[in-house]
Amino acid sequence: MARKSKSNLSELYLEENKDQIYENALAEIQSFQLPLGTTLRSVYDDQPNAHQRFMEKLDACIRNHDREIEKMCNFHHQGFVDAITELLKVRADAEKLKVQVTDTNRRLQDAGKEVIAQTEEIIRCRVQQRNITTVVEKLQLCLPVLEMYSKLKEQMNVKRYYSALKTMEQLENLYLPRVSQYRFCQIMIENLPKLREEIKEISMSDLKDFLESIRKHSDRIGETAMKQAQQQKTFSTALQKQNNLNYGRNMHLGRSRILESKNEITLKRTFEDDDEHEEEVLTAQDLVDFSPVYRCLHIYSVLGDGEIFENYYRKQRRKQARLVLQPQSSMHETVEGYRRYFSQIVGFFVVEDHILHVTQGLVTRTYTDELWNMALSKIIAVLRTHSSYCSDPDLVLELKNLIVVFADTLQGYGFPVNRLFDLLFEIRDQYNETLLKKWSGLFRDIFEADNYSPIPVANEEEYKIVISKFPFQDPELDKQGFTRQMYSCMSLIQYCSEDEKGKQSFPKKLPMSQSVPQIYIQVKEFIYASLKFSESLHRSSTEIDDMLRKSTNLLLTRTLSSCLQNLIKKPHIGLTELVQIIINTTHLEQACKYLEDFISNITNISQVSVHTARLYGLSTFKDARHAAEGEIYTKLNQKIDEFIQIADYDWTMSESDGRASGYLMDLINFLRSTFQVFTHLPGKVAQTACMSACQHLSTSLMQMLLDSELKQISMGAIQQFNLDVIQCELFASSEPVPGFQGDTLQLAFIDLRQLLDLFMVWDWSTYLADYGQATSKYLRVNPSTALTLLEKVHRGMKDSSKKNNIFAQFRKNDRDKQKLIETVVKQLRSLVNGMSQHT
Repeated sequence: MARKSKSNLSELYLEENKDQIYENALAEIQSFQLPLGTTLRSVYDDQPNAHQRFMEKLDACIRNHDREIEKMCNFHHQGFVDAITELLKVRADAEKLKVQVTDTNRRLQDAGKEVIAQTEEIIRCRVQQRNITTVVEKLQLCLPVLEMYSKLKEQMNVKRYYSALKTMEQLENLYLPRVSQYRFCQIMIENLPKLREEIKEISMSDLKDFLESIRKHSDRIGETAMKQAQQQKTFSTALQKQNNLNYGRNMHLGRSRILESKNEITLKRTFEDDDEHEEEVLTAQDLVDFSPVYRCLHIYSVLGDGEIFENYYRKQRRKQARLVLQPQSSMHETVEGYRRYFSQIVGFFVVEDHILHVTQGLVTRTYTDELWNMALSKIIAVLRTHSSYCSDPDLVLELKNLIVVFADTLQGYGFPVNRLFDLLFEIRDQYNETLLKKWSGLFRDIFEADNYSPIPVANEEEYKIVISKFPFQDPELDKQGFTRQMYSCMSLIQYCSEDEKGKQSFPKKLPMSQSVPQIYIQVKEFIYASLKFSESLHRSSTEIDDMLRKSTNLLLTRTLSSCLQNLIKKPHIGLTELVQIIINTTHLEQACKYLEDFISNITNISQVSVHTARLYGLSTFKDARHAAEGEIYTKLNQKIDEFIQIADYDWTMSESDGRASGYLMDLINFLRSTFQVFTHLPGKVAQTACMSACQHLSTSLMQMLLDSELKQISMGAIQQFNLDVIQCELFASSEPVPGFQGDTLQLAFIDLRQLLDLFMVWDWSTYLADYGQATSKYLRVNPSTALTLLEKVHRGMKDSSKKNNIFAQFRKNDRDKQKLIETVVKQLRSLVNGMSQHT
């Protein structure tokens, strides 16, 4: 029962839940809040019989709503009936009112037709009157516009473009806005930009003509400006020199007036142009009409395109600057090419400077500085390139003068030119190189023309001429009364009184040759040429002095030294010439101090100054002398070799001729005459040359004995050779050059003498016994040398024995001598082998 009861309760609970679900679904359907499909799905997804129960619930709900509607209709039905009744009563009155209104309207329309007609006429008259008034007013507004436009066209016709632009501005800002609604005004408005463009094109055309004009006249403008700068510099230099003079006040003032008058006359010189004499132009404005650029600038400024005009002008001028800065390929050939190049550049920047000062904003200082820096870099590159082609020092000097005038001119207009003066220092080095090349040729010509003999002086006048060119001091003449002051650039030697002039020993010969004074004069000319370039470089006297000394050092140490070295090495220069060269270099070396005095005099810088450089001519001439001395030694040895080559010994002779060989006597005579020429040389040089010649002769004679091609030597040949060596020793003992002590010169032949004595005396036992001792009689005889010569003598004796074998009585003596020789040979070979092992 309990279980059944629980089952009934649960069924009752489920029924109640189902009724609640159906009611909720109906409420949702009525409220239209959720989709209908969702609501129906929740109903049909429940129990199988849910559809029937839901339909019953739905029908019950419908019936409830029908009852409520019926109640509401019953409640309002009486009011609706009453309203319909009232409406039917009003309809009859409305029809009567409509008839009355229609009749009244008809009568009113008939009465107002005449009034309407009169009113329309009045309105038409009023409109005409208003239109006439408007036309008059508009015409009064249009007439000034037309007058201004007519004025504009007239200004355009007479080329008053700036005024025309002002008129356009008035039209646009004042007149046209008042009548802008009219078609003719629109046409005017459309034409005004075209007129502006026309004015811009015309003014731009004038500007192009102006640019073309200044391009053509740049060289004339630059030439005039450079002339003015040069005249001003000349005038200032002359005035400065005049102020430095110690004249009286009146004299000073008078000369100043004269200079000023001369300057004014110079500035007023006229020149011929286009077959007409015109006054010399002094300014760029006198040569070129600048009005087009002013006019174009104003026009573009008014049009608001001032910046465009500035950019165009600067762009065109930059192009012109590049054209001006582009030199001709043959500019370096003549000075006129450089002058034209500089004139065009100066003219260009003079015009820019003028534009800078007479206009506002067209060009600025920054722009001109930038343009100048660009131009300056190009100018320096061009000058550096083209000046390198110049091989003529005169052309380089003229180029330097042009650069100085060019720099001074542009500096006067405010352009920095320091880099140009720095370039001049580079060109100065090149100028010095061209000078060195030119003077190298001059030195070669002087050396080629020299006869390398002392200068003959026949009388005192000729002596004066020589010493006026070269600072030569003759000790003999000084003792006889000549005194010499400090030698300067062109000063002559001052002599003693007239009573002593006849006491001098003439004719005579000066030790140096003609090339010495000529070289000295050319060195001074070189210093003058170097000084010309140093002028106007805005440098101090100390710097100029330093430059002159450096360039002179280059001339001495490089050019003159090279010429001397080449001269010494020439084949046709003989011993006599070499001796004279040594004497010449000695005198040139002594003259270097006078060159230093010469430089100090022209620069006014004392030699005791700390910054003063010294000339290096001493080392130059010493090196040349050393080279000449070496060449003397070489040529002496070559001459000795030539005599040795003609030697014709009979190495198989049985007995000597009893006298020395002819070639050797000729050689000794040659050496005696040669060493007599060496009397003018320094003692050590002559002694060294003599010792070198004797040593070379000794060595050559030794080599002749030891020649590998010489296979055998007879004792007769040894005796003949000994006679020749005796003559060499006699020559050495005769003291061909003074200054040798004792037998110093004879020691050159000591090796030969001991070797020949060994063979002549045949003192082999003494040689072998005393070998290696300091007191040995044959100390200078080398075992290998003795062995070589002994083998040759041995072969000679064998050959002689074969030829004389008919004399039987000598065979035994020959065999004993040969055995002795073989024994000595073995001992010598053992000595030689011992020496080699010891080594």
